Parts: sequence; C-alpha cells; structure tokens
Amino acid sequence: MKWNLEWLRTFKAIYETGTLSAAAHDLFISQPGVSLHLNSLETFTGYKLFDRSARKMVPTEKGKILYNSVLEPLKKMEAAEQHFHKRSVTERATLSVGMCFETFQYTLEEHITMLPFNLIIKFGEYPQMQHDLDGGFLDLIVTPKRGNQQGLDYVPFSKERIVLIAGSKTNTDSLARFIQAGKKKSAIEFLKEQLWYSTAADMEHLKNFWLKHFGEHPDFSPNYIVPNISSIIRCLSNGTGFSIVPDFLCRDAISAGQVKLIWEGDTPLENTLFFGTRKKTMYRKEIAELQELLRQKWEA
Repeated sequence: MKWNLEWLRTFKAIYETGTLSAAAHDLFISQPGVSLHLNSLETFTGYKLFDRSARKMVPTEKGKILYNSVLEPLKKMEAAEQHFHKRSVTERATLSVGMCFETFQYTLEEHITMLPFNLIIKFGEYPQMQHDLDGGFLDLIVTPKRGNQQGLDYVPFSKERIVLIAGSKTNTDSLARFIQAGKKKSAIEFLKEQLWYSTAADMEHLKNFWLKHFGEHPDFSPNYIVPNISSIIRCLSNGTGFSIVPDFLCRDAISAGQVKLIWEGDTPLENTLFFGTRKKTMYRKEIAELQELLRQKWEA
C-alpha cells in the first residue's frame, strides 16, 4: 500500500488553516472529503496526526514531524504544477459574501456585473454569518454585530441610524405636536393606535428604538409582517402606516416623497457597521476592492 499524494495535500491544508472546513474551502473539495483523506493518511501512518477540538485541529508531535518532512517537497511540486499548468482562460477568483438582503439590494446589486471576480451572496442571520466566516464558508460579511472570534478581523466602516418613518399619506400632525412638546406618553398612545409594518427578522429595530426613546418595551404587535425592509418601503410608499428602519434603506423613498421621515429621536439610535474577514485569506485584493465599492456606496 502506498500513500496518496492528495492525502498529503489535504494534511498540509489542515495543518496550515487549522480547521477541516477551511481546508476544504482552500482545496475546493467537500469537508467529508477532507476527513476521508485525513483518516486514510492516519490509517496508513499508524499515528494520530491531529487532536480534534471544537474549534481547531491541533497537530500532534507526529503531525509536526510529518509536516516538516513533506513541506518542502510539496512546495516544489506545487511550484512545478503552477509553472507547467496550461491555462486556456484567465482564472477568476470566487468570493462568498454574507450580508442582509436589503444591504445587497441597496449597495451591491447594480454593480456585480462589473466585478472582475465571481461572487456568491448568502443571506441570513448575523450569528450564522459569523460562524460561516470563521469556518471558511464566507470570505467577507457586512454586519452591525462584532464577534469575538480569534481568527476574524472586524473593521468599522460606516453607521446606520434607526429612524421612524410613515407613508406619505399618513396624518402625522398630532404626533409632530406631541414630539415637539415633549409629550412622549401622548406620542406612545398615538403610535399604538396606528398601522405598523415590520419584518420577522428585524423586530429588533422596533424594540431597540422604542426602548431607547420611550423608555419601555413595545407592548403591541405590528399589523403586517412582510419579507424584508424593501417590502416595507414599497407598502408604505404613497400610503399610510408606520415602521422603524435603518435610514440608508429609505433615503431614496424620502427624497422622492413616497415616505416621510417622522423622528430620529432626541439622541439618534445608531449602529456601527463592520466588515468581517478572516485574518488569513488568499483573497485580500478582491476583498479590498469589494470593501471600497461598498464604502463609496454608503458615502454617496
């Protein structure tokens, strides 16, 4: 029985990335495939090469010896492979990016055909995005929540302000008087009697806004739960009702007179937005280009 060269490639990738999922990402194979290669190599050598923990593959002493033995030969082989590999077309990098649907729609959707690399967009909850980034399934995330994973970097790049808006045909004269006079109890009673729009994923905006500016939790449920904030804007446009949303998602509708900005609060509620990346990545150039594009869109 001889060992397979791919087992050694996989072993090297696990050693250098620290996780099975990150190794699978770098090698463009499935995680079960990575596990199979490692199990086969450990069976062949008769030694345990890694201690498996919840977050990291830690090389054993035998693993360290094997890595040092095969590193230089593998590097020479990879260099020869790169030199002699015939390329009929220019290879394009592929980035996997996590962000909320509205952020993609507002900032990136119109630009993706001009990007010089492939792009896979994934939507989801922020904790799952952070988990997928740490595991090597995503290369970049846009998030208002900063994690504490050791292998990840979070760089602040902008802020979002959470604001109260209403459809353009909503009668808000009495609410404006209550707010102007500082009669928050009256404002609360008025707002509770109105039609409200929200999304299942973003009830947190309503809760945080209400708690900060009115000093209590909202004790009512929105009348309409729609798929996303873009749907809220469309439903409110030239209609009636209220919602609480990030300001950058309703700027165009406010400028067009379709919805009204009602109140930002005495001290606006703001969230810092972060770019989340892995500290070790082969896509620094592409990530930097995408980050700059997103910064320019937010500042526009």
